[in-house]
Amino acid sequence: MDLQKRGLTIFFCDNSKLHIEFPTQTSNESAALLKLEEVLKQRQIIAEIDGTILVIPFDNVKYIQAYPAPSKMPRGSIKGASVQD
Repeated sequence: MDLQKRGLTIFFCDNSKLHIEFPTQTSNESAALLKLEEVLKQRQIIAEIDGTILVIPFDNVKYIQAYPAPSKMPRGSIKGASVQD
C-alpha cells in the first residue's frame, strides 16, 4: 500500500457510499489525531474535491472507514479488531 495515500469511505444510512482519496494532510501523527478529533467535534467532513468544496454532515452517516489507521489512536480506541458477520 502507498503510505502517502489516504482515504475515506463514508457509508450513508441509505446504504450508498462515497470514497475519497487524498494525499497526506499533516506532517506527523499527533497533528493527524488532532485533526480527527476536530472533525468529530464539528460533526461534519469538509473536503476540497476537484476545485469544489464538499460538506458532509454526520446526520445521515452510518459510519466512516479511513485508511491507513494511525499507529496512535484516539484515547479509548479498540485496537486490533476485526469485523465478524
